[in-house]
Amino acid sequence: MAFSCAVSCVRFHVIPPKPLTLHTYTAHLSPFSPLISMHISQNPRYHLHFPSRSPLHGVSSHNSPKTPNFRVRASADNSQTSSSNTGLVIVCSAITVILAVVNRVFYKLALVPLKQYPFFLAQFTTFGYVAIYFSILYIRYRAGIVTDEMIALPKSRFMAIGILEALGVASGMASAAMLPGPAIPLLNQTFLVWQLALSTLILGRKYSFNQILGCFLVAAGVVTAVASGSNGDQMLSGIEFIWPALMIASSAFQAGASIIKEFVFVDAATRLKGKLLDIFVVNSFGSGFQALFVLLLLPLLSNFRGIPFPQLPSYLKAGAGCFLNIGSNIPGCDGAPLLPLLYLATNIAFNISLLNLVKISSAVVSTLAAMASVPISIYVLSLPLPYLPQGASLSPFFLFGGVILLLGLLLYNIPQPAKQDP
Repeated sequence: MAFSCAVSCVRFHVIPPKPLTLHTYTAHLSPFSPLISMHISQNPRYHLHFPSRSPLHGVSSHNSPKTPNFRVRASADNSQTSSSNTGLVIVCSAITVILAVVNRVFYKLALVPLKQYPFFLAQFTTFGYVAIYFSILYIRYRAGIVTDEMIALPKSRFMAIGILEALGVASGMASAAMLPGPAIPLLNQTFLVWQLALSTLILGRKYSFNQILGCFLVAAGVVTAVASGSNGDQMLSGIEFIWPALMIASSAFQAGASIIKEFVFVDAATRLKGKLLDIFVVNSFGSGFQALFVLLLLPLLSNFRGIPFPQLPSYLKAGAGCFLNIGSNIPGCDGAPLLPLLYLATNIAFNISLLNLVKISSAVVSTLAAMASVPISIYVLSLPLPYLPQGASLSPFFLFGGVILLLGLLLYNIPQPAKQDP
């Protein structure tokens, strides 16, 4: 919202430049272009120009309006570098998918003892992660990994991230209380559409036709897999339009937060003069502002969950008792605190890995990795598990949806031929 492999992925992708052959070419965007831009920023012999039309960008630009994103004035024989960068993104994407699956499974298992206290678990993670992330940030600052320049980055971006994520939580909770269960993951697939639109608007990115089609196939595959066996014609019958619209708005808020996170990394490459921004700076300050605004919205959020605000302290106290599972007279809390703690550990690792993937690739690639985990998670949860021995059966549409999703991922990642300037 610490994982050694995810962090290590950040530290070894900088490759020393080889002898340069001077020429001019335009770097066209791909899922891995932020990684290339960050590598370029490490070497003063490369001149990096960001688009002037980015509304959040505070750095002057010398690009013409027709330039898609940035122009490189010198390049090396970088086929080996590009292959290494691509391999790094693939490895980190695979790690993110695995952690996403484990995170979803442990979340379901954590709700076995805390099935009466999901709101407690949500608030515990929101406020608990602030302490965890800032503790890690302090350790890394003392070790010299995090510098004063990183801490001094403008906090307005982190505040925007916190506001958007808090609004996403509030609107998501409000609409989820009024929508049927199968409709929620289907409406959440608009997250990817919002990301594509906002990354074009804020970051000035341009996507090829096969990338856009691949994203929509991924979303369609998730919808097909999740909705298998449900009656789509009757799913939203009798539901007021405001509730699905509010769920779609929740996806827009969260997509905006993810794009601003990506912008923070891109902008930091210029502000820090070649130094890579540590992911715990973004995690810590983003989570801190999110917790602040969630705290302000707490009376509203508790009412959305059917908990009157005056009863919230007693509810949280009972949830903490079940979480700790102290004593032998607490019914229904079997599996605590082990299962909730396993969920917290995997959730922290997943969020760190996801943000690392945003840093070395893009927000859209990280979303595709997270979406790829949905059908896998559903399949794993359909199997008999400890504390969930009953299992479930899956329809043929589930497999069909998985195939569509895989085709979408392949289509998105088809290499694009680079166009050279005349």
